[in-house]
Amino acid sequence: HPESGWKIEFNAFDALDLVDKTGSSMLQVAHSKEWQSTREKKHEGITEVVKPFDWSYSTDYKGTLHGHGTTFEPSTDSIPLELLKRHDPILFFDELTLYEDEMADNGITLLSCKIRVMPARLLLLCRFFMRLDGVMIRIRDTRIYVEFATGEVIREYLAKEERYESVRQKLAMKGQDVPAQLRDPNNLVDLLPIVDKTLERLQLK
Repeated sequence: HPESGWKIEFNAFDALDLVDKTGSSMLQVAHSKEWQSTREKKHEGITEVVKPFDWSYSTDYKGTLHGHGTTFEPSTDSIPLELLKRHDPILFFDELTLYEDEMADNGITLLSCKIRVMPARLLLLCRFFMRLDGVMIRIRDTRIYVEFATGEVIREYLAKEERYESVRQKLAMKGQDVPAQLRDPNNLVDLLPIVDKTLERLQLK
């Protein structure tokens, strides 16, 4: 926003900086005990201490803000979905991956951004998706909505997660191709319960 100098950006470095570095939220793979026992026998003579960290790279990143005097405040105003459902022409669309890891072949962790710009508004989705096979599925969505005419900006953060087996059973009951469905977060997001939600807004002048 040139007039105020305010901007929001999404980058991998700031997102990764929010990953837990203490190991307190570290997840274990489904066969972690067996894996650890084989490693202990194989490397009995090694005493090197490795600093713990959340190897799922889970982040609650909501974007990096720039500019003074304009900050988000708590709000009850949701993103106006009815306006986004209109068949307005799309002036610009792009999607990119900020970081991705296969978690040592135990699943996938992925942070991506998608933006859609229409003549009167834009919508950006930053999505963190983590599937730890046999353990958990986690999706954390940050949406940024901007109405150009009024300068209103709404930020919605929605975190969802569920046990892997529970999601797998729901997909199986629908008679769907479970392995294929588990690879696409768009197929899973409605199956996960909400664990955290925040709504914020700011007014650009």
